[in-house]
Amino acid sequence: MGVESPGPAAYSLAMSEDKSGDRRSGFTVTDRRTVGTSSEAESATVEASPPQVDFHTFLLSLGSSVLLHLGELDNPDGAPAAPDLSMAKHTIDIIAMLEEKTRGNLTSPEARLMESLLFDLRLRYVERSKTSSG
Repeated sequence: MGVESPGPAAYSLAMSEDKSGDRRSGFTVTDRRTVGTSSEAESATVEASPPQVDFHTFLLSLGSSVLLHLGELDNPDGAPAAPDLSMAKHTIDIIAMLEEKTRGNLTSPEARLMESLLFDLRLRYVERSKTSSG
């Protein structure tokens, strides 16, 4: 079963215009492909869209990176991750910088998440540093 490329009518290309009708530089590409029924097309659109990014998700992503660098998580391909303590420390330092730069601008849950995440990651880093050196 091969992959079919979209036909020539699958996309339309149009010059962008502003409200006054003047043409601007740039083009608008519209995907005109359809998937079976409209409900299938809607579900395909929902599945293809990336998850919403918020501050919590961002912090947890950075925390996951630290855990990967500490060797506590496997690589995305399933292989065990080799500890890289310098990258773990670097990412912890980034989170600490974010804590400092956002102080007073976070909601209470965001501030608690940042504080507890940093505490946990720093503790894990120190524990891993002791086992690596001894």
